[in-house]
Amino acid sequence: MYKFPMKAKGHPQGLYLLSFTELAERFSYYGMRAILTLYLIAAFFTNKDASLLYGSYTGLVYLTPLLGGFIADKFWGNRRSIIFGGIVMAVGQFLMFASACFVKQSIFVEEGGINPAVNNTWALTLMLLGLMALIIGNGFFKPCINTMVGDLYEKGDRRTDSAFTIFYMGINIGSFLAPILCGQFAKDGGWEDPGAFKWGFFCAGVAMALSVAVFWIGKNKLLVTPDGKPVGMAPISVKTFPDQSKPVEREKNPPIRLWACIISAVILAVLFSLHAQNFNDYIHAAIYAVSIALPVLVITDRGLTKQEKKKIAVIYIIAIVSIVYWACYEQAGTSLTIFADKQCNRMIGGFEVPTTWLQSINPVAIVILAPLMASLWDVMAKHHIEPSIPAKQGIGLILMALGYLIIAVGTRGLSEGEKTSMWWIWGLYIIHSISELCLSPVGLSMVNKLSPARFASLLMGVWFMSWAASNVLAGKLASYLPEAGTPVRSILGCEIASLPSFFMIFAIIGAVAGVALLALCPWLKRMMGDLKDASS
Repeated sequence: MYKFPMKAKGHPQGLYLLSFTELAERFSYYGMRAILTLYLIAAFFTNKDASLLYGSYTGLVYLTPLLGGFIADKFWGNRRSIIFGGIVMAVGQFLMFASACFVKQSIFVEEGGINPAVNNTWALTLMLLGLMALIIGNGFFKPCINTMVGDLYEKGDRRTDSAFTIFYMGINIGSFLAPILCGQFAKDGGWEDPGAFKWGFFCAGVAMALSVAVFWIGKNKLLVTPDGKPVGMAPISVKTFPDQSKPVEREKNPPIRLWACIISAVILAVLFSLHAQNFNDYIHAAIYAVSIALPVLVITDRGLTKQEKKKIAVIYIIAIVSIVYWACYEQAGTSLTIFADKQCNRMIGGFEVPTTWLQSINPVAIVILAPLMASLWDVMAKHHIEPSIPAKQGIGLILMALGYLIIAVGTRGLSEGEKTSMWWIWGLYIIHSISELCLSPVGLSMVNKLSPARFASLLMGVWFMSWAASNVLAGKLASYLPEAGTPVRSILGCEIASLPSFFMIFAIIGAVAGVALLALCPWLKRMMGDLKDASS
């Protein structure tokens, strides 16, 4: 029988198994994401309602890792959670495929309103069930596979950072291929025929099934620690037998904290939903409430030392700032997709670039630039000038703001019905790719380094929880995209009457958050304490 080598190119073989598994899963996610907003608008909703639903979906996708991480840490282990989550997500993608099979055409009349003669209730139900399955499955899959990358290495191993960079490149290879292939199968641009999207969803479902199959085949041989112990197994329950002659003091604090967390989350959800106007508003309120209550539950654990609490606090502070980043960045799936489809001249010679293909700019830029950025950090480290983790993320926020400033300039003077060059959005996506490399991979590495071992998956879930809140906020902000025939609205006292004013809001928010984080860097670095490679 063939023996797999323990290391390849300086890294365990298990890293490449996890990278391919995540590559196929990200293909599934980003393939569906590339066409989701277009499908929602073609079949069911207006631009505003589609953006709000998209925000609810992506928010829940990044919130459920909290529950999935808890179950993995306490009961199932990472391997079982990944397999279960992957199967449920594959089912979700095929439910989306079924929805598009049953959807009826001509749901919109010429004025843009919904045609009451068309009944798409069954297709809408299947679509919502599919999104629900994707949300639940992702909760088990996402935190566990990220945690397992770090588990392949010993504590303090400098290869961990480059491992996460390799892992991140795998993510972006899948993200690059997905919009092209799923968009092509979905016949991108077919607003008049929502049923054409079915093959895009089917392609995403096949990728998810492949992800589970590859993981299942390779897990036992490749997912081991440097000393040969299996990684990601279910926790072992150890029973102790105390001296019966002495009274046993039972720990009452955990259930008290848990109930306090649940009650606090309910109270916050009620407060956040006081002005709710639709179902999406209630979902948003629940996500915001849980995003506040559950991190409090973790950091109030009595078993944490003072230094551990400081390190967890750093994770929380940077996660809060990351909400701003991802709320702006995630416009790629909503407002930027709508803008690219309707008001970008996508012609190159006689060929019109499909809308979904533009979402491949970011991942291909990541794949090209990731090794260069990793080399840059190494060179700076050798000269003792490498920025700290918070500083890198502050730089990322400022670069993200720069991308929106550029597209705000590119849309200046653009009237309704006119189109601007798509090269402006190319510039935005490339700059955002550089900003992402400053923020996301080092963020994953930071959580792995700062987390106490017993809370590793749960705190990875907390990190993704910040993405949950940011995606909800992203959907809300995207709903302010100016449309003909809608009243002018305001954000933070600024009227959003045109595309430049809409994009400038993101530029201002990102710049302010970036400068604030850079100012906090010295304090945050002290909070990290004796963390090795704190600058990485």
